[in-house]
Amino acid sequence: MISVSNVTMRYGAKVLFEEVTVNFVQGRRYGLTGPNGSGKSTFMKVLTGEIEAQKGVVVRPRKMGVLRQDQFAFDAYRVIDTVIMGNKPLWAALEERDRIYEKPEMTDADGMRLGELEGIIGDEDGYTAESDAAVLLDGLDIHEDLHGRKMSELQGGQKVRVLLAQALFGKPEALMLDEPTNYLDLDSIHWLQDFLQNYNGTLITISHDRHFLNSVTTHIADIDYETIITYTGGYDDMVMQKTQIRSTLESQNAQREKKIAQLNEFIARFAAGTRSSQVTSRRKEVERLQTNELARSNIQRPYIKFDQVRPSGKHVLEFKHITKFYDDHKVIDGFSANLLRGDKVVLMGRNGAGKTTMIKSLLANYPGLSDPEFTLDNGTVFWGHEAQVGYFPQDVANMIEADKEPNLTVADWLHRWDPQAHVEDIRGILGQMLFRGEEGGKPLKALSGGEQARLLFCKLMLTKPNILVFDEPTNHLDLESINALNIALQRYEGTVLLVTHDHDLIDEVGTRLWIFENGQIEDFQGPYAEWKGKHN
Repeated sequence: MISVSNVTMRYGAKVLFEEVTVNFVQGRRYGLTGPNGSGKSTFMKVLTGEIEAQKGVVVRPRKMGVLRQDQFAFDAYRVIDTVIMGNKPLWAALEERDRIYEKPEMTDADGMRLGELEGIIGDEDGYTAESDAAVLLDGLDIHEDLHGRKMSELQGGQKVRVLLAQALFGKPEALMLDEPTNYLDLDSIHWLQDFLQNYNGTLITISHDRHFLNSVTTHIADIDYETIITYTGGYDDMVMQKTQIRSTLESQNAQREKKIAQLNEFIARFAAGTRSSQVTSRRKEVERLQTNELARSNIQRPYIKFDQVRPSGKHVLEFKHITKFYDDHKVIDGFSANLLRGDKVVLMGRNGAGKTTMIKSLLANYPGLSDPEFTLDNGTVFWGHEAQVGYFPQDVANMIEADKEPNLTVADWLHRWDPQAHVEDIRGILGQMLFRGEEGGKPLKALSGGEQARLLFCKLMLTKPNILVFDEPTNHLDLESINALNIALQRYEGTVLLVTHDHDLIDEVGTRLWIFENGQIEDFQGPYAEWKGKHN
């Protein structure tokens, strides 16, 4: 169990949470929720001991698994060793044992110490450590040929999965996972869900994946109203309970306000008369009933709505024999397809299977959106009549290009995409994506990753293309923004190409699937539930 007593964290005038007391019980799996900036990662660091609370006490178990965010901290170590390091007592014993064996001569004390170390290694399952670590790595799609490599040789997404395996290794009593599904493909997410559902310790996870939270968690610890409130169930259960509780509080306050108004009316009428004792009692009643102001929720919900200046023609896109090599590796092998107006295609598959490559291939000849460093090896691409493409790439920063004009304001950058737009229109769209008040004057260089993503959504809403191409749009979004995007894409009447690992987006938006597997692409005409039913 993890016990938190009277913990407070604030930065200047901004209170993240105050006097928080909560217990995280063994055998329960908690989702830690709250919008960007609410203090989720700060609270997680307080729980792990990475930072000290400004006030209060945290009691932790001896062995905790923590998902590390520093991808470069283990570059000098082998992949398999990095995973085993997740069990600190075991790794310390293994290192000390190796140092003793490296001595040219061992003393009697060394021999006795070796016996103690072998006992620790046995107690910590050290004799099966490499095979246990390999099982975790295989489940997270880090194949055996990479297990002996140095971490420095891996790509960023692969490193994150190794660090996730490190957190899961060694049977920790508690698991602390901050955004564990980032950089995971759908198969790896499903594997992680199964693993966590069978985990018997205390799990606390931050995630912006609604389906993951609903599948894994038994409770939600929600940071809001400057405190942390625990709800039973998954994310959707929490939203319903939270709405009901808020409605009840507001209703009770309204009833108190009505009662206070009636008492004040009596006091005003008879304060100067002969009923002074009744007036005094009613004044005391007013003091007792005085409404406590409800703390304001820090949840902010964006409003995303994609329109079209004009619809495209019926035949949106036709491409034939798309082929792409990287050195000797053929990623796309002669894929051909046609897109009709209104198709919503989800590109699915393991990381590195070719989904982003396919997007770049289709945009290779589209003015203003092609990657100058990308060349198509073979194939033809024809965009249909009136095709107007809006693109949301994985690397949002390259699209914003803040480094070229760092002092350009958010509002001025957006205005460039439609110089005829009124200032009120620009402010309105920025407001929909939570750039409120003076935030429109914020320089591009000051934007966070999440703010850059929201600004790019503003551009798509302003320019109103009839084809939307998204490559992993949820990477920098909180749950409220992802839900808003989901609804907007369902309602959008244009054509969509979407690369995502978000289960709900795949399930609720897609009307057609391109499944990338083993160098082949399956073009499935139907939603994910139908495809899954045929492949189970």
